[in-house]
Amino acid sequence: ILLSVTLVSTMSFTTKGARLLSRKDILCRGPGMSCFMSAQNFPPLDASTKEMIERLVNSSKVVLFMKGTKAFPQGFSNAACRILQSINCDFAAINVLDDDRIRQGIKSYSMWPTIPQLYIDGEFIGGSDIMRDLHASGDLYHKLFSAK
Repeated sequence: ILLSVTLVSTMSFTTKGARLLSRKDILCRGPGMSCFMSAQNFPPLDASTKEMIERLVNSSKVVLFMKGTKAFPQGFSNAACRILQSINCDFAAINVLDDDRIRQGIKSYSMWPTIPQLYIDGEFIGGSDIMRDLHASGDLYHKLFSAK
């Protein structure tokens, strides 16, 4: 089954698994569906923004780029934050609303169009929907507590 949705950019959704197609194109995986996005949908990062984001991604074992703070998460970041807190996970919370370079740059860095974004040991995991499903299956706990 293939469904195309056209918003600002074209994304194709399937019920099959995902794999990296190339450095420019990626098939993003979500619970029960996948999303194909071309890197052309994301503006390139300037060197200083990329370096800043890499520093943040690697600043802690678990990093959540979110809207708001741990105390006052906003929108879907609330669900992501609560999931991590429910399993007593210590994480660095990066409020993307404090710096537009981070808010826009993290999307290009991960080639993922939405926030929140979870990183474990520098690896991009996904957004709140993926976190919710990984949490429900127990896989998130395993990833968090068996990480490097």
